[in-house]
Amino acid sequence: MPEVHLNLENCQQQQLEVRLSVTPRQTSLGLQLPSWTPGSYLIRDYVRHLEGLEVWQAGNRLAIRRQTPSRWQLDLDHLAPLAISYRVHAAELSVRTCHLSPDHGFLALAAVVLEVEGERWHPHQLSLSLPPGWHSFIPLPEGAGHWLAKDFDQLIDSPVEVGPHRQHDFEVAGVPHRWVTWGKDLAGQELTSADPNWLIDVAKVCDASCALMGESRPAADSYLFVLHLTESGYGGLEHDQSTVLQFSRKALAKPDGRRKLLQLVAHEYLHQWNVRRLRPAELTPYNYGEAAVVPTLWFAEGITSYFDQLVPHAAGISSEEALLEDLGTDLSRYLLTPGRQVQSLLSSGQEAWVKLYKADADAPNSQISYYLKGAVVALVLDLHLRRHGACLPQVLRALWASHGRGGRGYQQGDLQAAFTSLAPDLQTLLPQWLNGTDDPPLGDYLADVGLQLQAEPGKHLDLGWQCAQSNGLLSVTRIRRHGPASEAGVIVGDELLALDDERLGQVEDLELLLAPEFLGERQLLLARDGRVRQLKVSPQPPAPCRWSLVPMPMVSEAMLEARRRWLTLQPPRGQGL
Repeated sequence: MPEVHLNLENCQQQQLEVRLSVTPRQTSLGLQLPSWTPGSYLIRDYVRHLEGLEVWQAGNRLAIRRQTPSRWQLDLDHLAPLAISYRVHAAELSVRTCHLSPDHGFLALAAVVLEVEGERWHPHQLSLSLPPGWHSFIPLPEGAGHWLAKDFDQLIDSPVEVGPHRQHDFEVAGVPHRWVTWGKDLAGQELTSADPNWLIDVAKVCDASCALMGESRPAADSYLFVLHLTESGYGGLEHDQSTVLQFSRKALAKPDGRRKLLQLVAHEYLHQWNVRRLRPAELTPYNYGEAAVVPTLWFAEGITSYFDQLVPHAAGISSEEALLEDLGTDLSRYLLTPGRQVQSLLSSGQEAWVKLYKADADAPNSQISYYLKGAVVALVLDLHLRRHGACLPQVLRALWASHGRGGRGYQQGDLQAAFTSLAPDLQTLLPQWLNGTDDPPLGDYLADVGLQLQAEPGKHLDLGWQCAQSNGLLSVTRIRRHGPASEAGVIVGDELLALDDERLGQVEDLELLLAPEFLGERQLLLARDGRVRQLKVSPQPPAPCRWSLVPMPMVSEAMLEARRRWLTLQPPRGQGL
């Protein structure tokens, strides 16, 4: 059994020492560090942080042949135990990397532990050396001074959080749950101390998630929440028995901050079913060495993103008004992203590895997030199914029963069949919404529940650009394709000097000169690559700056009842789940 020991005592240098002890089963042996971690679809080349790899056997240092940047080969004369050692630099704070400091340590073990050829499906043992006063929080069974994983997959699916933190225990349907926070809020308090009802509401979200899945208890037999409360940042990463969340303390202090954090909790908690156990076939099993094209990420992430807003409301800790505001915000983001008319939802998932996580200034013109459009299509699917006397939770439950419980990976055809069984016309409609770039008929479906989208016009003439001030310079940070600025020849990075002979120094100067009454051709002076040039631009009338989801003026009682049942995850009247 491979034994992994991690020494985190050198926290000031942000470096951990790894010792891996194993008795080889073959004389030709490969060692490989994963290139990515499940749930985050980007080749991260974790090997760039690894240094000083050595392998010893019977007191002799062995020669290692490097086959790829993240794979090594050993040729052994005998099968005596091996001692493998190396160091990992841990200075990147995210939910999918490693961060070690004098305050805490967090390890995504895919970035730390080498896979030993022939050992993937065998048990692995983990032990730690920590600074004085630190505690460890790991979602693995604990023994006498160590933790035991049933195989390599479970080991690297187990995030490691360490530090002088407090653990808070609670239960969901009799299943033990733990909550650990690193970081304080803006008032310098720990979250659970500042908000005595926090864990009560987290438990309600967990209960509502189980109810959504039609389960009396969680899928995991124990669960660990780790929250990093930081200056900035947002995200989460799901695991079989845990999740790691990152949230900004500044965002938490905003009026909607608590609600947004609970939605993040709901999203990652739902993933213990959808994604972790109800898993795309292309990820069964995981290939840690290369990317896999996953056409169904729209379901894995989009469906989950849709439900993460509804679950806190169904749990009774979010008002209908707040929920409609959040749904409207997402619909507004979608409608204001021109890339939705270029990249289909299916392509967005297939290209996740090379686009979503590598977005640049042109990304809004050429792509749409499968999280965002996936949630929009999920909304449409839910309301469409309700026209047929069904609902989206039924589809999720059916797929959990047919593919999730047994760990059977699903493919696009399985999803199509599950939807079509409840609404036969989705045989035609669903492929159109997945493969096309036209917007689904949002207005028609929202009208079923007495809602409509309302545009808010912008306050300034539209040039199809975004600008920002930095170091005293006003520069173009984003250009909309075929917009007025693009047609005039402006590009990202141009420094804006003057508009109609009026000097520009900050965004406010530009906004004053783009008041709606100044419609007409304008003279723009800019600098590019150290050279000054003059262009003629023709702004358009103000475009919508956002969309809101609001009640229709005339709404029937049937519409109100349909809306209530939809927003609380209940089936249409007269139907059961």
